[in-house]
Amino acid sequence: MKSDVEELMPRLLPVEPCGAEDEEFNLNEPPRNPREYLRQVQREASLCPDVVVAQIDPRKLNKKQSVNVSVSECHAAPQGFSPSLQWQQQQVSSFSQIRQSVSKHRQHWKSQLLDDNVVMPQVDDEDGWKRFCLGVNIYLNVSDGETQSPGLDYVKLGFPPFLSIVSKLTQSTVSSVLEYLINWFEENDFVPQLGRWLYALLACLDKPLLPEAHSLIRQLARRCSAVRAHLENKDDERLSALNLMICIVARYFEQNDLADKE
Repeated sequence: MKSDVEELMPRLLPVEPCGAEDEEFNLNEPPRNPREYLRQVQREASLCPDVVVAQIDPRKLNKKQSVNVSVSECHAAPQGFSPSLQWQQQQVSSFSQIRQSVSKHRQHWKSQLLDDNVVMPQVDDEDGWKRFCLGVNIYLNVSDGETQSPGLDYVKLGFPPFLSIVSKLTQSTVSSVLEYLINWFEENDFVPQLGRWLYALLACLDKPLLPEAHSLIRQLARRCSAVRAHLENKDDERLSALNLMICIVARYFEQNDLADKE
């Protein structure tokens, strides 16, 4: 009849039980052949007790038993500032369609040449990407008092997230630029150029999310909720964009604990 140990851990190798002749094995010496190795393993196992009781000092259990994990949620929206569930569902549907369109046309635009005035920064050039996306005026916090010249000066105003531009971004670059812009947003106010790029980058972000991207979009939603919490009236032009960012992160990317509730 098999022992309890054999029932739980059946033998995988045909090794005979240790006998009297095996007593001469010295466990402190290396085995000379495979047979001696297996016999020594068997001998060591036979010397182990069937049940081992851990010796625990009860006094140590009274110290530092609790671990506090802080899970930051979004700031609650002021009364009347949060969007309806129907509005959130509409935005998620629209965002999903845009992602499908970007995915469909990405390969075509990826092969197209950019205009000569579009010089994309290197992926690790954080300052360069902030200037590229937001424009020099916003990045340097200067007002352009000069007479507006014909046409758009994208260097000053920031390059819009044209499909021809975002289609050339790899997933690592998408995450990097998203991180750069969120870092800027942590210290600055919400501006239209920022909103356009955040929306475009989220539309290019692949699912399932990598851990880094998961952390970034949650940081974005929390920052948007913090800015929203300080808005003075519902007519503020930033409100709709802030609600949209929170909605996309919470509803589309399934960070449900950050979602606005009715």
